[in-house]
Amino acid sequence: MTDKNLHIPSFMTKSGMGGMSGAARKLAAPVAAPSPSRPVLADQPLPQIRVETLAGLTKGAPWMLEQLHVRSHHILLWTTRGQGRVLLHGLRRGFGAHNAIFVPAGKLLSFELGLQVQGLAMLIPDDGRVTLPDRAQHLRLQDGTEQAEFTAILDALRRELHDKRPFMAEALNAHARLLSVALRRDLQEAGPPPPTRASERIVRRFCDILAAEYTSGRPMAWYADQLEITPTHLTRVCRQAAGLTAAEMLSQMTQHRARSLLLDSDLPIKRVADSLGFGSAAYFTRFCQQHFGAAPSQVRKQAHGR
Repeated sequence: MTDKNLHIPSFMTKSGMGGMSGAARKLAAPVAAPSPSRPVLADQPLPQIRVETLAGLTKGAPWMLEQLHVRSHHILLWTTRGQGRVLLHGLRRGFGAHNAIFVPAGKLLSFELGLQVQGLAMLIPDDGRVTLPDRAQHLRLQDGTEQAEFTAILDALRRELHDKRPFMAEALNAHARLLSVALRRDLQEAGPPPPTRASERIVRRFCDILAAEYTSGRPMAWYADQLEITPTHLTRVCRQAAGLTAAEMLSQMTQHRARSLLLDSDLPIKRVADSLGFGSAAYFTRFCQQHFGAAPSQVRKQAHGR
């Protein structure tokens, strides 16, 4: 069955969604292509489909999934054990074993990795090679045949990546398309969800604006003005839907991007601060000390020493 609070477009056949806005793409700093020994960061270019265990995806840095962020590639999370909470496009809900969670590029995601949570993540470049839903989706697969289908396709993808046989890229694309068909079939069988509440629609609109503007340094009053509501009302509806205030959501987005840049780029601290909308490097330093317990240079040194 599907999560009844998530929108299912009719009928999820949009290919090559733009995902992240133009403004967000410009702010994404260029970085080197990921290697098997390094985690795939949110804004890294993705030349081919990848499959990782959830533990392998973060490689000891759970904040990469747990803090609210957007990705420049699509991600499908398949949980096989454990339970926790996920924040999809502004709506928080629980997940358990045999859940498929799909998040398009450019949509907000936060996925809590509890000690017992196990599963796989498929990362798909946002280049139109696979037809995918254009909204975040959450499926709870209770049928054993459906569960086996997801697991078999992901295992086939992992074998291709491990063996690196001839025509691997073509095989990866074929298996990914099969998984897309399975996902869209399950969504279609579940049927459309009931209409969402007005407050949830506000939060989703806020998330879309936040994904494009979170590095601009704009105050929270500006976001509320774009939604034609008061900052107090925006805080209230975000807390109800996401379990976080609007300001906390913005702060998590900034924290995630800041740590990503400090970890995986050699940009000077001032340029990192500028790219995140901070008025000065000193203000950015205070932000890092408040949230990371260290100055940006120390955060970078610690990250590179992992």
